[in-house]
Amino acid sequence: MDLVRTTLGRHWPEYLMEAAGLAIFMISAAVCTTVLEHPASPVREAIADPVVRRVLIGLAMGLTAIGIIYSPWGKQSGAHLNPAVTLTFFRLGKIQVADAMFYVLAQFAGGLAGLLLVAAAIGPYVANPSVKYVVTTPGPSGAGAAFLAELMISFGLMLVVLLVSNVQQVARYTGLFAGVLVAAYIIVEAPLSGMSMNPARTLASALPAQLWTALWVYFTAPPLGMLASAELYLWIKGRQALACPKLHHQNSYRCIFCGKPAGA
Repeated sequence: MDLVRTTLGRHWPEYLMEAAGLAIFMISAAVCTTVLEHPASPVREAIADPVVRRVLIGLAMGLTAIGIIYSPWGKQSGAHLNPAVTLTFFRLGKIQVADAMFYVLAQFAGGLAGLLLVAAAIGPYVANPSVKYVVTTPGPSGAGAAFLAELMISFGLMLVVLLVSNVQQVARYTGLFAGVLVAAYIIVEAPLSGMSMNPARTLASALPAQLWTALWVYFTAPPLGMLASAELYLWIKGRQALACPKLHHQNSYRCIFCGKPAGA
């Protein structure tokens, strides 16, 4: 218990940054989807093709992810923004248990706070069935297909993050790779599962929407997929090839994972 209190006292700024990062992501998702999908939106009237609208949402969310990762807060916290990502780095031995616990709690709290802020500002619009708090639910192919899709995209994202972030020459571009994948997954995979990869992101939408359809998919497939990618990475590269569990580490901000002080 003393260790937990000590860790909280030292690392609380990073926890708040994680919460704020997912809050910003959820605000962006809700606002962009409302603008592009609400039937009263002039943008929705101007862009009749749903595929084009989905492409625009994908691009917006990919850019949002990149912006968060390369922001000062993202550079300091590591911009996991996802309990499945934090759990995977914990499995790889790169995060202490107290930090992993507080990161996960912060991510769930931040995601919900972001969506509730949007609901407070434009409640009737984000609650409209065309937006429905940007919930992630299985598409017409059902929960089984959604599970497999979430498993595959989570596996792919985490494997790319591990492969890129642990090569010094290209590590600084990890956030770009992650953002491009987020955009591509929304464009291509969203019709199957809504494209979550993130239990905190899904719960943040499900709570205000009071819609729990196949919630188990989004709490099991992302961590399983990312953990599987970690096992593959260890098998291919070995534990000695693992660096810092940040999506952007080559900066002057402190690192609570490897002990790098601010300004180093």
